[in-house]
Amino acid sequence: MITRRTLAAAATALALLGLPAAAQDWKAQYPELTLAVIPMENASGTVDRYAPLADYLTRTVGVPVKLRVASDYAAVIEGQRAGNIQLAFYGPASIARAAMTGVKVEPVVSPIHETGAAGYYSVIYALASSPYKTIEDLKGKNLALVDPNSTSGNQAPRFFLKRAGYDVDKFFGKAVFAGSHENAVLALTQGTVEAAANLWNSETDSIVTRMIAKGMLKKPDGTPMQNSDFRVVFKSEFLPEGPYAMLSTLPDDLKAKIREAFVALPKADKAAFDRLSDGKDQGLKPVTLKDYQPIIDMLRFNDEQRKKS
Repeated sequence: MITRRTLAAAATALALLGLPAAAQDWKAQYPELTLAVIPMENASGTVDRYAPLADYLTRTVGVPVKLRVASDYAAVIEGQRAGNIQLAFYGPASIARAAMTGVKVEPVVSPIHETGAAGYYSVIYALASSPYKTIEDLKGKNLALVDPNSTSGNQAPRFFLKRAGYDVDKFFGKAVFAGSHENAVLALTQGTVEAAANLWNSETDSIVTRMIAKGMLKKPDGTPMQNSDFRVVFKSEFLPEGPYAMLSTLPDDLKAKIREAFVALPKADKAAFDRLSDGKDQGLKPVTLKDYQPIIDMLRFNDEQRKKS
């Protein structure tokens, strides 16, 4: 017999089942998420840096988040275009390129560095022991770039050097892509090139200082190199920091959980957050695609210059 008590119990059960229905819907569609990161350093170093973040996101979002170290910036862009990568850490130029080529991408947050700014600079290094003190001194010499879609390692140097009257492809003897920020510095220290483009946050936080801290940079006699062994011969204007981003096509409730997780990260899991920058970053800043319009304009300028040449 169906009684009021039976009906009440059934109604309660249905209500309870209904509460997580939306979450269950997106979990059925996305039982696992992939977080892709750009190759700033060697693969093992990148895994060590980002694995705690993937673990944190797994706990907070509610489904396994798998870390993928991409081979290059283009792999992140194309992985998101195909929908195989739901979350990614981009450089500003790579997210600009993704948006320009139709990837449905939505920036979430970007790091705030020890300077208090959510951005950085592109610099060109020479060795302090070399005779090269200005860009003009490097005419006809070889330059190590990072990757075609790198901001500090390609797009920004091309843009700002062109504004200063120097065409990268004509001024330098050869401009080569090293494949990663660390490899560009190693090409410089090993004598393959006379200059290298890279990112620079501050005197105490750059790819060079991070490589020194890891014992990766040695002089010919085997002694450790210092920051003073490198000379900055060119520095760009300020660039917005690259963001953590997600596919804009994800379900709204999933996107809300991802956004909440990133915003809470610095306090919710300080160890994972500190690991991302060796403890140098201060926090995370919410961002949108509008923050990267200057970078989109930069890429369009560079694209036009390439077409002309």
